[in-house]
Amino acid sequence: MIPIHGLHLRAVLIQALRTFFIDRGYLEVETPIRIPAPAPEAHIVPLTSEGWFLQTSPELCMKRLLAAGIPKIFQICKCFRKGERGDRHLPEFTMLEWYGAKSDYRDLMRDCEALLHHLGTVMGKGGVLEWQGRRIDLGPEWEHITVAEAFRRYAPCTVEEALAQDQFDEILVEFVEPHLGMTTPTFLCDYPVVLGALARLSPAEPKVAERFELYVAGLELANGFSELVDPVEQRARFLAEQAIIRLQGRDPGPMPEVFLDGLETMPPAAGIALGVDRLVMLFGGADNIDQVVAFMPEGL
Repeated sequence: MIPIHGLHLRAVLIQALRTFFIDRGYLEVETPIRIPAPAPEAHIVPLTSEGWFLQTSPELCMKRLLAAGIPKIFQICKCFRKGERGDRHLPEFTMLEWYGAKSDYRDLMRDCEALLHHLGTVMGKGGVLEWQGRRIDLGPEWEHITVAEAFRRYAPCTVEEALAQDQFDEILVEFVEPHLGMTTPTFLCDYPVVLGALARLSPAEPKVAERFELYVAGLELANGFSELVDPVEQRARFLAEQAIIRLQGRDPGPMPEVFLDGLETMPPAAGIALGVDRLVMLFGGADNIDQVVAFMPEGL
């Protein structure tokens, strides 16, 4: 169980998250944890609940609120993913998500910079984070590197070769991630289209999606993108994901039809998911996610 001082640190950090977004005009919302149909994603396995599913992310419901006319929203909530357990993973974890209408993934990157600066001040860290022997400068010059360039620089093969071998995630984790965010936070940007299931294509480079992940000291902290708001294209991508899930020997579940219907009225937008437990690890100096939660699944 997390020590009392750790619970206090976690509470202060979560309150600082709320203050950051409320002060910037975001509305805090709540959406259902138990839903009839999650987004089909081949690399994420949802937990079932009496024929429905525990959310892997509040994404679909939050986008429906954007489509209903609420321009800036955020939520701190519990999410669930089957089989995710390790030093940096829990099957039940805390997620921060925020969405803004009329914005794109570049706006989200600026949000991330402002948010970590805010937390650094509130948590008494100033402009420097220290984690696992690394000093990470939170100053103004954060690194931006494309997925293609990161693979050229650090991996034993190109990103195209990794995808063709169905080894993208393994190569990313083993060869690329250990180099990311080691002196300043790093935005790993512009993912291949096949890895941007809910992200829009880049107008400048249609072979990549406007998606990024944020890394600090090799720890993946957030995943954000410019939203795909074309219901026809989104359905086609979901069908492709469902086909992969079937090849894995799993039931893909129902199509999230209500979400797809809502895309008809959704404005251009961007959204991001940030792992709160990992954020507490960084600011609390913890090297294992078990050290930042009050209860672990094995102890319940």
